[in-house]
Amino acid sequence: MKKHTKKIEVKGTLIRLQSSTREDYISLTDIARFKDSKRTDYIIQNWLRNRNTIEFLGIWERLNNPDFNPIEFEGFRNKAGLNSFVLTPKQWIEKTNAIGIISKSGRYGGTYAHKDIAFEFASWISVEFKLYLIKEFQRLKEKEQKQLGWDIKRQLTKINYRIHTDAIKENLIPEHLSKQQINFIYANEADVLNMALFGKTAKQWREENPDKKGNIRDYANVAQLVCLANLENLNAVFIEEGYSQPVRLEKLNQIAIQQMKILVEDSSIRKLKKSGEDNYE
Repeated sequence: MKKHTKKIEVKGTLIRLQSSTREDYISLTDIARFKDSKRTDYIIQNWLRNRNTIEFLGIWERLNNPDFNPIEFEGFRNKAGLNSFVLTPKQWIEKTNAIGIISKSGRYGGTYAHKDIAFEFASWISVEFKLYLIKEFQRLKEKEQKQLGWDIKRQLTKINYRIHTDAIKENLIPEHLSKQQINFIYANEADVLNMALFGKTAKQWREENPDKKGNIRDYANVAQLVCLANLENLNAVFIEEGYSQPVRLEKLNQIAIQQMKILVEDSSIRKLKKSGEDNYE
């Protein structure tokens, strides 16, 4: 499972996270730095020596890991709390086939744990730190959800645009045209939508905004993106039905005006717009 490393800041301490589509692992090494930046390994091992810690880890693994080794776990639990008992993350992982804790070597390595376990460790370090950690973690997850929603809307527009360009290729482009001529027709059709919705062509927008990167659609708001997706579908239908370009432009412009009046007043669209804008702050 491919993981992506991210960071959050908790009370002045940077905490690394490794996240995938299903699971989030938080660096115990970074959490331990809040208590003692020079003895992180010792702090983690001291936490692992605790009987309550061993029992918690055992319950978590039984609930989430079908390959967990209960026999080795019982051996650790019986020794937990004794002065002579020492347990490292690697020993715990290798002996019990644990998946809740990950130990990585190298420059960007350290000990990571599933968020359930990481929050438990943070509570052992400092209850106050744990609460701030949960707050920052939740803030990150909320931001990711907003970004996901925004990305889905952009992908929807791209998919609809593919449908639209396929209709152009099948119905508007004569055979044996040069590549340059074909590209011109595609650009011309794209500007039918630009004119219908934005009242200007892509070239006109670039001339008016020489300092901006991208194109006119990159700066569209959520309401405009929703309307654009609808116009692309409708234009593909109009092309199939054989309407000329001037007729299609007039129809699309009328529809754009009607839809934008509705969309700008829609409360859910306003919320989506606010989310989208927050992601680009």
